[in-house]
Amino acid sequence: MVNMKKFFNEVKSESKKTTWPSQEKLLSATGIVLLILGVTGLYFWFLDMGFSTFTRWLLAVLGVK
Repeated sequence: MVNMKKFFNEVKSESKKTTWPSQEKLLSATGIVLLILGVTGLYFWFLDMGFSTFTRWLLAVLGVK
């Protein structure tokens, strides 16, 4: 029980040392993450469409249904 109390006191002490980003920096970083997520999603969507189209074409050429 003493160890748990010590642990939580240390957590409280360490959390006071944390420096949090400003709202401007937080929103900027969030925007960048969302942009990268969108670009990556589009990239994989186009890649998937290309492979899908190629696979359908190849199966049609080989006569596989």
